[in-house]
Amino acid sequence: MSTTRLARTGGPRPAAAAGRGRSLWRTVRASGWSYAYLAPFVVLTAAFVVYPIFASLGYTFYDWDGIGEPSDFVGLANFKQVATDGYFWRALGNSALYTLVLVPVQLVLALVLALVLNNPRLRGSTFYRALYFLPAITSIAIVGIVLKLMLANFGDAVSKPFLKLGLTDEPLQFLGSPHLSMWTVIAIGIWNTLGYNMIYFLAGLQTIPKDQYEAAQIDGAGRFAQFVHVTIPGLRNVGLVIVFLAIVGSLQVFDLVMVLTGGGPFYSSDVITTYIYREAFGQVGTGVAVEPHIGLASAASFLFGLLLLVVTSGQMLAIRRLRARKEGK
Repeated sequence: MSTTRLARTGGPRPAAAAGRGRSLWRTVRASGWSYAYLAPFVVLTAAFVVYPIFASLGYTFYDWDGIGEPSDFVGLANFKQVATDGYFWRALGNSALYTLVLVPVQLVLALVLALVLNNPRLRGSTFYRALYFLPAITSIAIVGIVLKLMLANFGDAVSKPFLKLGLTDEPLQFLGSPHLSMWTVIAIGIWNTLGYNMIYFLAGLQTIPKDQYEAAQIDGAGRFAQFVHVTIPGLRNVGLVIVFLAIVGSLQVFDLVMVLTGGGPFYSSDVITTYIYREAFGQVGTGVAVEPHIGLASAASFLFGLLLLVVTSGQMLAIRRLRARKEGK
């Protein structure tokens, strides 16, 4: 009877909660150094990422040019203006195009290079790894300026084969044509960040046990069958992370576009980050002067942040389902 009464009144619950609290505290103490190493990252992220997000949210309700204190309260007018701004949707479409083209092409190339460089019989593999990874660690500003000068000075030489084949009637303006500027930026972006994904895939390939390949060879599996039944399943977890990192990174492209084209010509290569930058700081960029509009830029960045949040949430759900399916097997 007393046991029933305790169960009804919740008698044992405080003890259980205290046990869980002590268990949690013991776990924290046991991993104290891990939390100490993570502390600087957490503090910097909170100061320079989390706080600015919530601080800028208040500016979305004001018509403010960044000078003085915001006082002209406009409510949701900035969100309405962004939602009806054709330049915003064009920039968002260019960001989507950049991501949809760059991610699959780059990941396929990175995986192929990783498979080749992971071959232990390949001589000079360290040199080739450094060679392909070099553009990823080179300053984007330097890369953009050098390539911009090269295309400006030697663009006619690149256009000659197209002229001889009759594919075009005039020299190609890779960064000066509204029809080619975005595709040029995409091509340079694929080359520039290819090294990161190649290294990720290399790390994933080296975690696959060699005995799985040996067992597949004993069963008579060829190289393609080994790739399908051993390599792909072995890369599934890390590959999913690589895919979502590539998607988020591509959506956030800024410096490459800013250095190469500034979003022009005629907003043809304008992406969502350059749109926000232009609205916030009033940069010329595309040849048309824009007055600073912090409220509008904050509203656009908030909507863009929601998009990134959706993508990140999709990543977490996909990883959890994949782990649950793997544990179920």
